[in-house]
Amino acid sequence: MRFLALLLLVSAGAVFAADDDIVGFNASASTSQRALEEQLDSIINADEMDEWLRRMSAEPHHVGSLASKENAEFIAELFESWGYDTEIVGYEILLPEPKTREIELVAPTSFTASLREETLAEDPSTAVRETLLQPYNAFSIDGEVEAELVFVNYGMPEDYEILERYGIDVTGKIAIAKYGRSWRGIKPKLAGEKGAIGTIIYSDPADDGYGAGDVYPKGPFKNDSGVQRGSVMDMPTYPGDVLTPGRGATERARRLKREDAPTITKIPVLPISYRDALPLLSAMGGEVVPQEWRGALPITYHLGPGPAKVRLKAEFDWNMVTAYNVIARLEGSEYPDEWVIRGNHHDGWNHGASDPLSGQVAMLAEAKAVARLAAAGHRPLRTIIYGAWDAEEPGLIGSTEWAEDHADELKEHAVAYLNTDGSARGFLGIGGSHVLERYLNQVADDVNDPRADISLKERSRANRMITGDEKSRSEAKNRKDLRISPLGSGSDYTPFLQHLGIASVNVGFGGEASDGSYHTLYDTYEHFTKFKDPGLTYGATLAKVTGRATLRLANAPRLPFDFKGLADNVALYVTELEELANGMRDKTMAENQLIKDGTYAVAMNPYTTFGPPLAKDPVPHFNFAPLKNALSRLQEAAEAFDAAAAENDAATEEVNKLLYTSERLLTREAGLDGRPWYKHHIYAPGFYTGYGVKTIPGVREAIEQREYDKVGPQIDIAAEVLNDLADRITTLTDML
Repeated sequence: MRFLALLLLVSAGAVFAADDDIVGFNASASTSQRALEEQLDSIINADEMDEWLRRMSAEPHHVGSLASKENAEFIAELFESWGYDTEIVGYEILLPEPKTREIELVAPTSFTASLREETLAEDPSTAVRETLLQPYNAFSIDGEVEAELVFVNYGMPEDYEILERYGIDVTGKIAIAKYGRSWRGIKPKLAGEKGAIGTIIYSDPADDGYGAGDVYPKGPFKNDSGVQRGSVMDMPTYPGDVLTPGRGATERARRLKREDAPTITKIPVLPISYRDALPLLSAMGGEVVPQEWRGALPITYHLGPGPAKVRLKAEFDWNMVTAYNVIARLEGSEYPDEWVIRGNHHDGWNHGASDPLSGQVAMLAEAKAVARLAAAGHRPLRTIIYGAWDAEEPGLIGSTEWAEDHADELKEHAVAYLNTDGSARGFLGIGGSHVLERYLNQVADDVNDPRADISLKERSRANRMITGDEKSRSEAKNRKDLRISPLGSGSDYTPFLQHLGIASVNVGFGGEASDGSYHTLYDTYEHFTKFKDPGLTYGATLAKVTGRATLRLANAPRLPFDFKGLADNVALYVTELEELANGMRDKTMAENQLIKDGTYAVAMNPYTTFGPPLAKDPVPHFNFAPLKNALSRLQEAAEAFDAAAAENDAATEEVNKLLYTSERLLTREAGLDGRPWYKHHIYAPGFYTGYGVKTIPGVREAIEQREYDKVGPQIDIAAEVLNDLADRITTLTDML
């Protein structure tokens, strides 16, 4: 019914007219480029992608494993056979692998967690055990602790505020948290900051188990033995090898001592299944959790602390292993020193069919088509570099080490970075630098959805008009370009965008394929091809999308950077900052008054069993004028450039270099306050969200974390980067 509704909505007149000319191309060049892209489509072969997927997912292939190295060699052989100048680049990185994993309920009853995922007769891949990486959280510290359990919901800052109102302190306790709502590494990070001595993370069936639908193998969702592995490295501080921050992890690199690496957790942490979590949670007492905290297990959820007492032991082999990046280069015919970089990682936690190989085979299909076109006389004008990254899963390590190792060259030559990761079926999702918003909308407008005779862009528009909030529905109806999402973290674009200031993009399909296999044993070829993208229909479509995106950057006479979309999105972020400050101010004033009057609990809920929060310092009024003035300059400069670009399609190497280095101006060498590796002042992962983005992060997080003395200086820095970009745009306008 939903699919039919989308078609009816589109047919009712929601479609905007497509642009005739591709941004960066004149009319003649646009016609030639689109003809080239039709040839690209004809080369992409879903059956061939399926063969690659089956082969590379046959064995568990985490970084450091033999299968990972063999996959890297297989990918390199493909690139070489297609005519790319190819090399495998190794980096020596620290990788902990599980040695001892024990969770035992010692009071008031006894139970020992199995910490094991079951083999399924319906999925032959799950019988591969010899090279299986058992469930664990990479970059947990070694430790053995015993303490009472406290249930902390999703382990987010607001959850601890609720616990404080119940009078519950996690100091000296073990926190048990649900996966979800924030990146997993935030859960032990915040628990440790609050005084906990250990963390257990489990997947509640309400989120991706039987509460969501049929479980594997009957359905796609997580069965009761499934465990989500994953890194808990403190990536909001810096990603990459924990011992070599800011520099490539070459053999001769200067390294930190392990005990001095700040991104390793301060307390031990282990993940478990909801089958193993059930006895632990059943043994807990204390207050019943708030209604919104309840999961789908057949128990009454309690907060604790105790009487459930747990012993947790985690020990790891801290090995140095080699991460193998495959780097394939196709030299540009006219502008070889301008580099378009395209990447997807190849390592998985286990079989990794969905994450990452569904994206990897799409990149390979794209690369083969680009090479075939080049061999037929259509060599790209700019150099294209494909990166098949290793060690993404433990902390974006392969891409980060390569980017840090080649930082000076990349700052000089990189035009943009295009990323994919796992993909499935559904709607095209796009995140990225907003200077590329218009170009990406055109790409999405030129590829049809494989299930309907409408463009990917218009299907996404219709979906937003049905499922979005009021503001999203209005924008989908009235804004010609769909907004692309700002990028936080969680995949290999991070070092390029947020460390080096290279305009970046992340694309993939989703929304119509349920996922309970993420980072479990069950992320297999069988699961993926049955439930996520049968026939790799959307995988082939992804290759068509990224193929266009890559070739348009490589062939555009004038690079398709557009500043109106950026200015419009920054205006939205500035408005959000003002609304954030005003909302916090009003809420704090109201709550403080209720606390003073002694009526807070009654005002909120007369039946509540927890007390009021502590009174908070009043939120001052902030002077946003410098930021708003800089925004006005940016908007004016963007309008002027747009008008000049429409009148003059000429381009020079000097103009193009000023365009592709414009994103660098949004960075500052000193980086963000307290985490200097992150240098971008418009997009960053949140310090307490991990993957989730914080826009204008210096200002936003200073307000959110109530560090009010930092807000003014951060406003000045944000204004400075916007003014610098406005100056660059004005220079470009004058040149046109």
